[in-house]
Formats: sequence, structure tokens, C-alpha cells
Amino acid sequence: MKNIKSFLHFITIVWLLAIIGCKSADIPKIENPMQQLTLDVATLASDEMEGRETGTEGEKKAANYVANRFKTIGLSPKGTQLYYQEFTHKQKSNPHAIEPSSIDKTIHGRNVIGYIDNNAASTVIIGAHFDHLGYGSEGSLYTGDPAIHNGADDNASGVAAMLFLAEALKKSKYNANNYLFIGFSGEEKGLWGSNYFMDHPTIDTAQINYMINMDMVGRLDNERRLAIYGVGTSPVWKEEIFDIKSPKFQIKTTESGVGPSDHTSFYLEDIPVLHFFTGQHSDYHRPSDDVELINFSGINDVATFIYKLIGELNDEGKIAFTKTKDESTQAPDFKVTLGVVPDYLFDGIGMRIDGVKEDRPAFNAGLQKHDIVVKMGDLEVTDMMSYMQCLSKFQKGQTIDITVMRDGNKLVKKLTF
Repeated sequence: MKNIKSFLHFITIVWLLAIIGCKSADIPKIENPMQQLTLDVATLASDEMEGRETGTEGEKKAANYVANRFKTIGLSPKGTQLYYQEFTHKQKSNPHAIEPSSIDKTIHGRNVIGYIDNNAASTVIIGAHFDHLGYGSEGSLYTGDPAIHNGADDNASGVAAMLFLAEALKKSKYNANNYLFIGFSGEEKGLWGSNYFMDHPTIDTAQINYMINMDMVGRLDNERRLAIYGVGTSPVWKEEIFDIKSPKFQIKTTESGVGPSDHTSFYLEDIPVLHFFTGQHSDYHRPSDDVELINFSGINDVATFIYKLIGELNDEGKIAFTKTKDESTQAPDFKVTLGVVPDYLFDGIGMRIDGVKEDRPAFNAGLQKHDIVVKMGDLEVTDMMSYMQCLSKFQKGQTIDITVMRDGNKLVKKLTF
């Protein structure tokens, strides 16, 4: 079965390369960015990488691939062992235990770090995590037998965008900053790699100008919706972002510098950050997050947008940092869930559902994808934060009226947690 899947995967890659006008025999020498993006994602999301879980052979293979790409592009090594920065993390056998145990597992991971030295006084960090969930033993939303989670969008897409930027900036005249490119591992485990880098930096952190992070940028939809987090971490961000007219996106911004990806580790050290994201989908943390579903022209457009943003800031010097109201650190504690995937790019009133999980409260109540939750019991839902605040008010076994908008019509359903 694995051989059949690998063959089909190979055929898909050949087809993807063919539709952008390239021959597979030319792959090693191709300069066409679309082909390179396709090759990077397809390689990192192949079964041979076995899901790239931190501490596994698949993660090592992925790290080697990123390091080789850095070398080919012409980046200087900036890890502790050439391009690699190895780290260890003690994973508790009992996550609720206060004291460590003799049976706790030590996991060995590695960041991959490359550098463009322009002899500048400041350095821009561009990052993306390359690890994923392996066979799905931890963090998966899939309920079937163990299967390889290839993580094409999460986050082979972000790594491909990072490599695109490395190649573009290596050839550019934007030399007012140095550029440090980091492929992080351990993001899926809890930002292990980025936390380790900030605790053991390979450059002087006082020189860091700002940090750009890309996580899940491979599923740009037909509405071209792009989320940019961290715009409140510097007073320059909003003006510069909205000055860029092409590529054109429907941009949703979030102020907070804290979020579930590696930019958080830098923001907490008073560094301006931006995090780019093209949205959640039903394949998130499932084996179905595969290369066939990636929007490669979308990755190209997101990376091009970031390149232009970096260019706009080239002559601005070191940008100012500002603290933000970190909503994600103030999220209320709740004991129940609806069992839905929220649409994080929705900027209307309410919480729009982007996916419904089978046999969970929302599914059993008859809620559907694209329903907009506007009321739970007597509580109004106006946005994501108010949705989470509402959830904190309910208990398992409780039945409520839940009000949703569907195709412009208001529906009230009975929902039991």
C-alpha cells in the first residue's frame, strides 16, 4: 500500500510540475520559482519524511533538505553545527505531574539556520517551522488507524515560502539589513525550537530588527483571504501593509503578538513580529493535508507580498516595538466545545464555522459548515473572543438554544454539550 501511495504521490508531483510548464528532468537546475515551490512542498510532504515529527528520522531528513537548500541558495551556516542548532527537550510521561520522572522521554530536535551577511547593523529574521505530527500519535484530529500526516500546508508551505524569500533576498539590493532564516522544529510540540533559539541565539539579539513568520500559507482560497497577525507590535506595520497594492488580498489583521506559532517566542522578547496565515481547513492535523490540495500560486503571491514589505522597510532603519493587548493569553477557561473548526479569517459579526466534526455537539445539533453562530443561550457571539467567553459559561451535559445565520436566515437549534 505504501508503495502504491508513493507512486501516486510521484505521479501527482509530475503532473503539478507539468501544469506550470516545466519538465521533471530539469528539476535540479530549474530557477522558475513556481516549480521550486512545488518541489519544496512535495519533497517535505512526501511519505519518505514520515510526517517530520520532532526527534524522528523523518525530521532529520527534512532538516537535511532545508540545510541543503540553504547551501544551494548561498546562505552561510549560522547554527551551532554548521546549519544545525540541536536541542533536547524533556517530555513528561504524565503532563499533569509537577516533578520530573525517570521515565520521562528526552527528545532530540534541531533548528536549521542560514544567514545573509550584508554587514548591516540590524538583522531581519524570517522563519517557518518544518516539523509536523509524524503518524499522528499526538495532536492529530484524525480518529482512524495511525497514518502519515504529511503536513503539506502545515507547514511545508511556510518553509517553501521561506526558501523563496531566501533566494529572492540573496539576489536583491535590499542590503540595509542582514537576514537570518530559521527552519524551526518542535513547533507542534509547543514552540520548542523557537524558544530554544531565543534562549541560545546564534546572533546578538540586540541587533534583531523584526521577525516574520509563515505558518500554513498554502491554502489561499478564491476570496484571497490572508490573515496577518502581530500588526500591533510596531507602529509601522499597518501603514506599510496596506500600501502594498499587489499581489492583492482580502487582508484580516490581528493586533496581538501572541499566537500559536513561532513568532510568539520573539514577541515575548520585545521584537516586532508578523505572522502570515491563509486560513484553517478541514484537513488541518489530518493525513489528508497533502500536496494535491496546495495552492502554489497562492504561496508565490504571499511570499511576493512579504518580499515587497521587506523592500518597503529597507531604508527605514530599525523599527519601533510596541506591546499589544494579547487576547490569546486572556482566553477564558472552558470545559466544553462545539466540535467545530472556526473560520479564523471571518471578520463579520459572530463566529463562522469552517468545519464540523462528526458525532460532536454541533454535528448532533445539525449545524453546518458556513453557519455563523451569533448567540449561545442568552449570550451574544460577536467574534472569536466572545465565542470562547460564551463556551466558558457552559457545562458538559447542558442543553442550550444556539442561534446561527444560514444563507441569510436565522435558525435556532437545540445543542447538548
